[in-house]
Amino acid sequence: MRILIVHNLLWAHYKSSVFQALQRLADQQPDVTVHVLQIARNERSRAGLETVTDTHTPTYLYSYELLFDRFLEDVSLRERAVALFQRAKAFRPDVINLTGYYDPAQLLLLLWAKANGIRVVMQNESTAADHQRGGLKESFKRWVFSQCDGFFCFGNQSAEYLNGLGVAPEKILLRKNAVDNHALRTAYEQALTTRSEQQTALGLRPNNFIFVGRLIEFKNLPALLSAFAEALAQSANAADWGLLLLGDGAEKDALTKQIAALGLTDIVQILPGRPWFLVPDILALSNVLVLPSRSEPWGLVVNEAMACGLPVIVSDRCGCVPDLVRDGQNGFIFSPDQPALLTRLLLRFMNNEVNAEQMGQSGRQTIAPYAPEAVAQEMLDGFMKITA
Repeated sequence: MRILIVHNLLWAHYKSSVFQALQRLADQQPDVTVHVLQIARNERSRAGLETVTDTHTPTYLYSYELLFDRFLEDVSLRERAVALFQRAKAFRPDVINLTGYYDPAQLLLLLWAKANGIRVVMQNESTAADHQRGGLKESFKRWVFSQCDGFFCFGNQSAEYLNGLGVAPEKILLRKNAVDNHALRTAYEQALTTRSEQQTALGLRPNNFIFVGRLIEFKNLPALLSAFAEALAQSANAADWGLLLLGDGAEKDALTKQIAALGLTDIVQILPGRPWFLVPDILALSNVLVLPSRSEPWGLVVNEAMACGLPVIVSDRCGCVPDLVRDGQNGFIFSPDQPALLTRLLLRFMNNEVNAEQMGQSGRQTIAPYAPEAVAQEMLDGFMKITA
């Protein structure tokens, strides 16, 4: 069986860890070959998060080709289509795994595969809740999905969305999303050894809530700042707690102004985004991850936080919630339409009303099956199922 995977960005480290695990499985099977076509190195919105090569950078070994060593936005439709067709014809796959339905070049490759008896697995990140749904676009997606033989989904909400568009349940071959749990945990534990010193150097408080991600509108960060300010006003332990926003984005200036207006300049810090393998260094300075998004297909930072043993507070609009977050066990769930609830959840940690350490341990247990090795095995099983 010859497996060809089309993927958008070489930058997507979480996928690279899965591809490496899949490569190792394929190497144990004499009749299985895997090759990945990475269309571009990165996209502009994530340029600052590119991996800087040094002795601490994790590397992933698998068979791949980078088609265009530039930003995805700078690669034309014609360039993508020509390159994908040339490589696919040369590789002669039995099954092709496509990134998604939104790239016309990949849709053309889908039609070519169907005409040549090649099986197609489509990756789907979307859920019914992450955007307004309906109209011609949904009808078009229904037709596209009807042409596919199987699907790899980011969790149960993603799978349910496909079921609603007419995809049979037996065509859902995977319902998971993974990060490199081991690498993250190792980096986190190393960073913990200097937690106090680093907090002092950065002027941080001994306990911190943390958000990790792009500073953009749908992340709902103004609501988080307001809820945190309200929690500070109500907690007797306010002097021990701070808030970190780790990331860059279009909303940074507006958030900085809001922080000043709320009188939080010395309590809330915005730290610049960094490569994924350096994020545990900041998680180690924190106690609880907060992801308040109004829309989020999954939310990989929840995987990362759980791998490091942090409890989480996550909006119910995030696709990972039904799969990962056990309310009251490894974290809490709230609606972004109820900011007062977010304040109460922040207060539960600030007032020591919950066992944060026990929650973190529960999170590590929850995330263990969402390791790259487990996801890769389910992918391989799926490829075998549809090509049998």
